[in-house]
Amino acid sequence: MQSLNRPLKENYSEEEAAQMLGMSVARLQKLLDQHIFNDGSGRPSALQLRQSDLVLISFWDRTEPNAKVVRMPRR
Repeated sequence: MQSLNRPLKENYSEEEAAQMLGMSVARLQKLLDQHIFNDGSGRPSALQLRQSDLVLISFWDRTEPNAKVVRMPRR
């Protein structure tokens, strides 16, 4: 029996990670470029992501402002 705490896979490609997160590969790459590969070095061509990486990327995706959403002012 497989443990519920273990991910199905150990490593995910960019395409698999984007699918797991419900976003496009372009959005995933944009988040990676903004938060990780922002020191001038390029993103590796064969990037492998772990389950913990997906958790962090989903957090970054939720905390970024969305141009399509009008936020209510604080009172």
